[in-house]
Amino acid sequence: MPRATFSVRLHDFIISSGGIRVFPRLVAAEHRKPFAGRIVQSGISAVDQLLGGGIVAGSSTLIIGPAGTGKSLLSLHYLNAAVARGERAAMFVFDEELGLLLARAKGLGIVLAAMRAKNSLFIEQMDAAELTPGEFSHRVRACVDRERIRTVVIDSLNGYQAAMPEEQFLILHLHELLQYLNRQGAATFLTVAQHGMIGDMKQTIDVTYLADTVIMLRYFEALGHVRRAISVIKKRTGSHEDTIREFRINDGGLEVGPALEAFQGVLRGVPTYVGERGPLMREDA
Repeated sequence: MPRATFSVRLHDFIISSGGIRVFPRLVAAEHRKPFAGRIVQSGISAVDQLLGGGIVAGSSTLIIGPAGTGKSLLSLHYLNAAVARGERAAMFVFDEELGLLLARAKGLGIVLAAMRAKNSLFIEQMDAAELTPGEFSHRVRACVDRERIRTVVIDSLNGYQAAMPEEQFLILHLHELLQYLNRQGAATFLTVAQHGMIGDMKQTIDVTYLADTVIMLRYFEALGHVRRAISVIKKRTGSHEDTIREFRINDGGLEVGPALEAFQGVLRGVPTYVGERGPLMREDA
């Protein structure tokens, strides 16, 4: 007679009108699946160059920076590129009302509504007031398994933390979720908004050690203008550029310029100019 098995772990559950729903604790080690280590690209050649050609499938990428620098937009480019390759993608939104997100993305040339209509993109609005980490992991896993998702965006981890401020094992839940997605061959993108605008940046949740790749976005001031910079701080799955590049947001999304070789201190937000005019992006470009 076969022996019955059960889990001694703690599991989240909710009581709803239909009764009790239990969300089994996700343990990534119990879910292994072979996949091809393909290269995932953003569709922006300069960003892909910064990342040594792209991001490896089955890895996680953290995009950090102050509010308004373009973290969500960069993740949307990866969603757009995934759908263009004929893949399915999913986005779990904590911080922005869905209608505003769709309108803002459309204004930048990324038509999320059309992707949803073709069942190529699945977007879920997360209610931060009605969520536990176990339920969130369950919803992400169910979507990825059911729809064979290969690109996942969680926007943002600030909202994820705000939904569960007293959860002691929040980072452990996130670790297991990222490991699970990695083992399914999905490319996962997470955004974190740092406190402050220029100068020292702080964040309430530090998950830089969990992510395989870390992309940093920054504001900096130069020649009377507030500008944006992008750099790759970390990449476990291959080489990457160590340059800091200027970028701007226009009607076509993100446009990335050359390395800021004439400046020092860009990541601090108040750089020192050490060269002749250039290589800043032209204001009339």
